[in-house]
Amino acid sequence: MEDVQKPADGEDDLRGLIDVLERALPGRVLWSAADTSDYSHDRSHHAWAPAAAVVRATTTDDVATTVRACHAAGVPVIARGTGTGLEGGANALPGDADPVTGVVPPRSRVVIIELRGMNRILRVDPDSADATVEAGVRRSELNPVLAAHGLQFVAGPGVDASIGGMAATRASGTNAVKYGTMAENVRGLTVVMADGSVVRTGGRARKSSAGYDLTHLFVGSEGTLGIITELTLRLTPIPEARTLTVLSFPSVEAAARVVQRCLQVGVDLARAELLDAVQIAAINAYSHTGFRETSTLFVELSGEARTLEGQALRLDVIADAAGVLERRKIDPADQERVWQVRHDALPAAQALRPDSYTWSTDVCVPIAHLAQCITETQADIESSGLLAPIAGHVGDGNFHLAFVLANGDDVERQRAAGLYRRMIRRALSFGGTCSGEHGIGEGKMSDLIDEHPTGVPVMRAIKRALDPEGILNPGKMVDSAGE
Repeated sequence: MEDVQKPADGEDDLRGLIDVLERALPGRVLWSAADTSDYSHDRSHHAWAPAAAVVRATTTDDVATTVRACHAAGVPVIARGTGTGLEGGANALPGDADPVTGVVPPRSRVVIIELRGMNRILRVDPDSADATVEAGVRRSELNPVLAAHGLQFVAGPGVDASIGGMAATRASGTNAVKYGTMAENVRGLTVVMADGSVVRTGGRARKSSAGYDLTHLFVGSEGTLGIITELTLRLTPIPEARTLTVLSFPSVEAAARVVQRCLQVGVDLARAELLDAVQIAAINAYSHTGFRETSTLFVELSGEARTLEGQALRLDVIADAAGVLERRKIDPADQERVWQVRHDALPAAQALRPDSYTWSTDVCVPIAHLAQCITETQADIESSGLLAPIAGHVGDGNFHLAFVLANGDDVERQRAAGLYRRMIRRALSFGGTCSGEHGIGEGKMSDLIDEHPTGVPVMRAIKRALDPEGILNPGKMVDSAGE
C-alpha cells in the first residue's frame, strides 16, 4: 500500500509537527501522499510535489494555530482556496535534488492550509452595501444571498474561485471594465501573519486616510505576506437591464479598435470580451454553438433600461464604422448561457487537441496599444506553428493566450517558451505589465524583475520584514532566494 507511513525522510521536526497538528485539529490533518496530492497544485502547468500535510481549516483560529506550529517548526506553509490559479501560486514545490545522489525528494516539505471549509457569510448590510465573508466563500454562494437585497458582488474571474483566493491574486475578470478588480472591491481584511498573529486591516468606511494601506498590501500578495481569512467587500446594485451583443469582425485589430473607440466616446461598457478565430472555433466545437469563426466581440451593456437603447445605438454605429460582419443580439434568457461559453474558453482550447495540456498566460497593455500587441502576437503564433487561441478582457487592455501543447513534447514546449518571452517583452515595451490578472506565482518571477527592476528589491524588503523566516508560500512572487 502506497505511503502508509508519515513522512520518513529523516526530518524529525516535520513528523513532530504533524503530531502537533493532529492533536490541535483532530480529524482535519491529511498526511499521506495519496490524500495530499489533490491539494498540492493549481490548474497551471508548473511543477509540484505532494505536500507533507494538509490542514483543513474552518476558522481563523485554525489557520493561526497551524501557522504558529509551522513557524515554531520552521516548516513552510501555503494557503489554498479552490486551486483555480494559473501560475503555480498555490503549488507545493518539489525539493532540491540531493547534491550527491541527484535524487529529488518525493514529497514537498510544506504544509497546505485548505480554506474551502471557511465558507460562512458573516454579515450582509444592504444599507451600507457591504458584506463580510470568510475566505472560502465563492461568488456563486454569495450572490444568491445578496440578490434578495438587490445587490451583487461581481469582481473576479469567470471560474468559481474562492473570494479569499481572488483577493490574494488581485483577480479581475470580465466585469472589471465597469466594476473594477478585486483591489477596488475589498475594504478590509483579517490576515494571519507569519508568526500566527492575527491582524485586521481597513474597515467598512468608504474611504480612509488612516495610516498605511495595509489592505491593499495584502491584496495581490499571493499568500507570501499573510494568509487572508476574512474579507469585507464592496457591493453594487444589480442593474435594471442588460443587453448582450455578439459582433463579428474581419480582424482582431478591427474588434479591438471598436472597444477603444467605445471607451473614448463614453459608451458605458459592462463587459467587452474579444476572442480570435481559433478560440471561436474551439468554443463552437466544445459548447455546440454556431458563432461565425472570425474575430469576435461579446459586448454587454447594463444600467437603466431607458438609457440602454441609446448606448446600444452608439455601439452599433462604432461597429459599423469598423466593418462589422455580423451582429447577433442575444435574448435575455440566453445571456448567462452565452457568458458561460466564454468562461469555458480554456477547456474548449484544450479540447482542440487530444493528449494535450494548456499553458495559459496573460499580459495587459494600455488600450491604445492593445490592437497592435494582439496583432503582433498572432503573427508570432502563426510563424511558430503553435496552437494558441487568444481571448481577452479588452475593455481594460488585458488578453490571454493559451498554448495547447502535446504531452511530453519538450521541443514544442521550448518553442512556446520563446514565444511567451517575446510576448512579455512586447507588452512591457508598450508600457504594459507581465500579468493583468493571473498573478506572479512561480511562473512569472523573472518577468516581475524585468518589469519592476527597482521595485522588486522594495517588495523583498517588505517580505523580509513581515516573514523573516520565509515560511509563507516560499518560491513564489519575490522569493529572497532569487537575490
